[in-house]
Amino acid sequence: MQALALSGKKRIVNFMDDPLIPGLPDDVAKQCLALVPRARFPSMGSVCKKWRFVVQSKEFITVRRLAGMLEEWLYVLTMNAGGNESQWEVMDCFGQKLSSLPPMPGPVKTGFKVVVVDGKLLVIAGCSMINGSLVASADVYQYDTCLNSWSRLADLEVERYDFACAEVNGLIYVVGGHGIDGESLSSAEVYDPETGTWTFIESLRRPRWGCFASGFNGKLYVMGGRSNFTIGNSKLLDVYNTQCGSWHGSKNGLTMVTAHVEVGKKLFCIDWKNQRKMSVFNAEDETWEVVALPLSGSSRAGFQFGKLSGKLLLFSSQEGTGHNTLLYDPDAAPGTQWKTSEIKLSGSCVCSVTITA
Repeated sequence: MQALALSGKKRIVNFMDDPLIPGLPDDVAKQCLALVPRARFPSMGSVCKKWRFVVQSKEFITVRRLAGMLEEWLYVLTMNAGGNESQWEVMDCFGQKLSSLPPMPGPVKTGFKVVVVDGKLLVIAGCSMINGSLVASADVYQYDTCLNSWSRLADLEVERYDFACAEVNGLIYVVGGHGIDGESLSSAEVYDPETGTWTFIESLRRPRWGCFASGFNGKLYVMGGRSNFTIGNSKLLDVYNTQCGSWHGSKNGLTMVTAHVEVGKKLFCIDWKNQRKMSVFNAEDETWEVVALPLSGSSRAGFQFGKLSGKLLLFSSQEGTGHNTLLYDPDAAPGTQWKTSEIKLSGSCVCSVTITA
């Protein structure tokens, strides 16, 4: 908003009243802007406030989808050999490296989770070593992929790390983890990007930590990790029905999952005990199948998943293993599903997300 002096009086002018492109209706102008390649979005956002507002909006993603201009980019958080410096690397749909992101704000953290909603990347909570003590965080930072900038969102209601997190129907859910004093948590929260607020939902029946979550068919699936009510690692599968607002469970989960990714309507997981196979979960009937990985050497060598163009990527999470990045096409004929990818990272993979905008 800005004020203009006219005949001794002030008139408030809203930047949204200005045309996007002079001489064109705004709906036509948006279609024109949607044709601009994604790499130019930061420059578009600096033209004026209204262009910046449009480029950041959910509506703009819809306009680009209708125009057939959506671009899928892969964001990979890598760690250097010394384990003391990380950076986000960005690649296009062909796996060509584009750039690195500006450094994440806030202290260096572990135990955080990364999730994507409305074309934005969110880094949620975690813990930091401060004055020799492990301190849990409630911080939430958002990277705007269109404007190439970080901003801080509303904090969680509860500080936590090593928790489960996933997006379901445009909302972000966090569940369990460790709290500010290291205690195990059963509480759960949901974030609404429209209101910018976190709200408690029904808690788990038991505290749970070291777990992960995925969203399918409007439901939140939480599995892996440990629970106060089990000896060792938990095979319990907690399912939250977002429509009913309630939990139910079964014993059809996995334990000690070190990597997972959703591709299509399936969840791919790697278990800590055996990094030479992956378990594939079909949420339609809650069944599992096992797929062998074309790897040799130690079965404890660590890996992380990524996905790009409907295909699964397998990155090494350890330096010096000599493993190339592998690509798995779930739709290819048996025997031809695995290939070597040309994607090369500058360090070991910590985590990755795919963002379409």
